[in-house]
Amino acid sequence: MLVLLPPSEGKASSGRGAPLKPESLSLPGLAEARAAVLDELVELCAADEEKACEVLGLSEGLRGEVAKNVELRTAGARPAGEIYTGVLYDALGLATLDAAATRRSGRSLLVFSGLWGAVRVTDRIPSYRCSMGVRLPGIGALGAHWRGAMASVLPEAAGTGLVLDLRSSAYASAWKPKGEVAARTATVRVLHAPTRKVVSHFNKATKGRIVRSLLEAGAAPRSPAELVVALRDLGYVVEESGKAGALDVLVDEIH
Repeated sequence: MLVLLPPSEGKASSGRGAPLKPESLSLPGLAEARAAVLDELVELCAADEEKACEVLGLSEGLRGEVAKNVELRTAGARPAGEIYTGVLYDALGLATLDAAATRRSGRSLLVFSGLWGAVRVTDRIPSYRCSMGVRLPGIGALGAHWRGAMASVLPEAAGTGLVLDLRSSAYASAWKPKGEVAARTATVRVLHAPTRKVVSHFNKATKGRIVRSLLEAGAAPRSPAELVVALRDLGYVVEESGKAGALDVLVDEIH
């Protein structure tokens, strides 16, 4: 099973670890595309703070993120699973998984990123600010930038099992499963059962809990139908939406 996750806007500090080693990142087929974004982002942020804030969509209170990007090559790096924070990652709770589930997370979780393309939670990266919706001056829209490299790299990373796609739409634009990979790809929408409406906060939190449950159980569904069975066995209320691979998880309480 491969689980595709969005990153978080908020990120933990880089800390004092060794700096980034781009050659050590997973999915080496993305190396050239990563280098292009890294070079462009560092150059933009070092040259013109005002323009960088405009391009990156940063408010006045986030101006410090520009300086963080300038130091990307020398800042300390930490496992991506420690860098990404926020509602989904808090609910996922990678730091509190047992040893077996932690090993599964390293194999199964892939976090999409405007800067790195996609990384495993064990890949060591610095804290940064660069969403997939950004258009860098010398590269253009990052979603389009990543599509070519992703098209050749991600089908192999998907293996032969289920692909559970929990990305937001901006990150989904960087790679869309096709052919037989699409046939074994599932998406999940979390609905408040009494109203049948999506509520952003508990949508993210429930997705984090779902991934944690699957990792802890050692579940290995190979198709959307098998995922339905696995989630129901774990106590979730799941309905098939009628669209291929699309599942609705119903939750009574918003938390």
